[in-house]
Amino acid sequence: MFQKGTSLFALFIAGLIYANAQAQDSLNIPTYEAPKTYTLGDVKVTGKYNYNPQTVITFTGLSKGQEITVPGEEISDALKKLWNLGFFTDINIYETSIVNDTINLELSLNELPRLNSVKIKGYKKSKSEALIKEAKITKGKIVNENFLSTTKYFLLNKYKKDGYYNTKVTLNTVPTDSTNRRVDLVIGIDKGKKVRISEINFEGNDKLADKKLKKAMKDTKQRSPFNPLRLFKPSKFIANKYEEDLDKLIEKYKESGYRDARIITDSTSYNPETNRIAIDIKVEEGNKYYFGDIRFIGNSEYRSSDLKNLLGISKGDVYNGVLLSKRIADPTNQDGNNISDLYQNSGYLFSQVTPVEVKTANDTIDFEIRIMEGPIAKFNNITMSGNHHTHDHVIQRELKTRPGETWSKALVMETMRRLSQLQIFDPQAIVPDIKNADPASGTVDLNWVVAEKGSSQVELQGGYGGGGFIGTLGLSFNNFSLRNIFNKEAYKPFPMGDGQSLALRLQGSSYYQTYSLSFTEPWFGGKKPVSFFGTVAYSKQNLYDYYSRRTDRSRGFNITTLSFGMAKNLNVPDDYFVLSHTLSFQYYDMNNYNTGLFTFGDGSSRNLSYQIELRRDNRGMDPIFPTFGSLFSVSGKFTPPYSLFNNIDYTTLKDQQEYKLKSKAGAIDPSTGLPMPEGTYINSSGQPVYDWKDAAADQSKIDQKRFNWLEYYKIKFKGDWYTTIYDKLVLRTVGEFGFMGSYNDKRGIVPFERFYLGGDGLANFSLDGREVIQLRGYQNQTLTPINERGEQIGGTIYNKFSLELRYPITLKPSASVYVLSFAEAGNSYDTFKNYKPFELKRSAGLGVRVFMPMFGLLGIDFGYGFDPAPGQPQKSGWQTHFILGQSF
Repeated sequence: MFQKGTSLFALFIAGLIYANAQAQDSLNIPTYEAPKTYTLGDVKVTGKYNYNPQTVITFTGLSKGQEITVPGEEISDALKKLWNLGFFTDINIYETSIVNDTINLELSLNELPRLNSVKIKGYKKSKSEALIKEAKITKGKIVNENFLSTTKYFLLNKYKKDGYYNTKVTLNTVPTDSTNRRVDLVIGIDKGKKVRISEINFEGNDKLADKKLKKAMKDTKQRSPFNPLRLFKPSKFIANKYEEDLDKLIEKYKESGYRDARIITDSTSYNPETNRIAIDIKVEEGNKYYFGDIRFIGNSEYRSSDLKNLLGISKGDVYNGVLLSKRIADPTNQDGNNISDLYQNSGYLFSQVTPVEVKTANDTIDFEIRIMEGPIAKFNNITMSGNHHTHDHVIQRELKTRPGETWSKALVMETMRRLSQLQIFDPQAIVPDIKNADPASGTVDLNWVVAEKGSSQVELQGGYGGGGFIGTLGLSFNNFSLRNIFNKEAYKPFPMGDGQSLALRLQGSSYYQTYSLSFTEPWFGGKKPVSFFGTVAYSKQNLYDYYSRRTDRSRGFNITTLSFGMAKNLNVPDDYFVLSHTLSFQYYDMNNYNTGLFTFGDGSSRNLSYQIELRRDNRGMDPIFPTFGSLFSVSGKFTPPYSLFNNIDYTTLKDQQEYKLKSKAGAIDPSTGLPMPEGTYINSSGQPVYDWKDAAADQSKIDQKRFNWLEYYKIKFKGDWYTTIYDKLVLRTVGEFGFMGSYNDKRGIVPFERFYLGGDGLANFSLDGREVIQLRGYQNQTLTPINERGEQIGGTIYNKFSLELRYPITLKPSASVYVLSFAEAGNSYDTFKNYKPFELKRSAGLGVRVFMPMFGLLGIDFGYGFDPAPGQPQKSGWQTHFILGQSF
């Protein structure tokens, strides 16, 4: 009998010998001891383990009171079951005592350690957590050889797929305590350099040249001796991109008529010495085919001739399988002009359009376009989910998909665009979830799934500009609820849910302060898409000496602004048009504020204006990063024509207002016939003004009278297009034009409200109501006409053109990031007479944008100006622009 201390190995070997002896009686194999049957008594579990002892005994299959043979199969099976769990490094069974025919056993275990924590050296926390999750390395896992080898293989294989063939992975376990039951896993990853493609070789391609096939592979590029780094399309090998490009090769053949083209073999060979990979692809091209007869079967809603015109393929055209598929259905184009979308937009939700080859004769293929129209579907139940803070009516009023309406894919896409334009929901997470689509009843339920994003933004910044420190605090709430402003329970942290906008902005420095409050109700009255908006603002500036850096608070300039307006969505010509009206009033109050900006330092001016704007905006789906659509706007801003009814003779005032002109060398005094000193002040009639103080005082009174009520009109136009070039690469094209005129030429154009080009397009403060237009590559507001004294006077007419290539890095709700390159040209002019639309200031550069719901848009641009600004001898050169809160 086996005594205390008999090990697992002895029991296991004895059991095997016994079993073998039973199977081969003819062999005379000696046994150490004859097997004997016992009744199992107690089984005691000892050693290092974390399980409940009874659970361990259950795993073995042994139970108290059962008959077991020692040595025998029961003990062997119990050991095998425990080993197969993979939880233990050492297992031993001992006999502790035998009483009569009852045997008591001891089960000694040494459990493998479990994972306590994981750390990846050299990785940021967010990236490390994502990698750990992807590798499924979870806390509490048994750390055995299989776990370690599987983890290492996963990491090596992952980076190999990304083109890192020289990746090295090290795994180290560190015990957390003396029991060694918990260990920390430390992972070291050295990715090395990405493998580059040395060459791509094709075999069997007689019809399409190597160059054409290599061009078709968009993301798998051969290293070029003329561009070894391939800055725009790197020659790095990425396995999944390579597989996609193999499909693109076949698509290229199908576009060229070779329907039967296929890849026979493809292989890669890696050279570790050069870290280069060579690709060999063998193709079978087949014959070139042409389209034959194309018949439409099953169409009753549309005539075959209309469908054929939409298909745009004629008999005799070179076979193009890719084009045929896109003309039937194109899932990559949201505004597709294809047969499937034609039916989908007409209510045929259940329609199916299938092209079928019916005959192939020599090199010609006949097709049947088989159409199963099905019944017209109507929207039944329309629900929404995911709007935890936003009230249902805010979503419902934007829906174009309403119960009882005929199904239309276009209406679904338009609803997605409208919801994204609210800037309350994550555009990437808006999903029209189709439910209970029933062809028998012709109805479909639709649930709009949305995900709310941060609806409030904080602008908190400080910087040095304009001769001093400038601080800004801005708060904007894009999902405000005014009706709950006195409801304490609604503050979470502010009343929200009604889709209103409320913005408060404070800005100041040692010599000026600006305060503004604006509010927008997008559905004024709650029944129609008529928005109401209003703004109240106040600015105060004291005279600042840039040389002594002192502020004179006894001399100041104040602006009070009040504006309100309404905008209405139109149904004609289409739903994208909006007509808006704005009435605004500015009161300019000057107190001993004599500067070069104005010709009078005491007094006031008033600006009462009406603005009308017609705009069409179908940019979608994401307002932060539109990939298609456009925005067009034309606006006019008008003041009353006071000069028509105020009985003031502006001819005399205009003559007198030219006192500041200086004489040139050799100018003659008309009254004496003698030369005047160079730089003498003269009026518009050429008469010298030797007593400048008196003239300045008179001029101040004259200009106070001329500009008591501002009189002007402004016309502006803007076109903004978005076009997807390839994949996620988007081209933005912008054209702008603005013109400012006067009703009365004798009165002239006011020095307020003019156009100032150049720089980032942002204005910290503005005393004269100027419009600041972005043109990167130049210093802020420097592209403006100057007078004879070199002072900027602002433009009365301008035009600007811009091209911008954008590519997104990430469009997640937490942060949207995209990079861009741009080329711009524009200029401003003092009069229409001097307007030269093609005499432009040019620039180009690069930039990046980051949009975070909490802080709005942040960005930086590096622009190079190729021309000098007015009054400057040298070209502008490199300029850096910081973008804060600008439009997208």
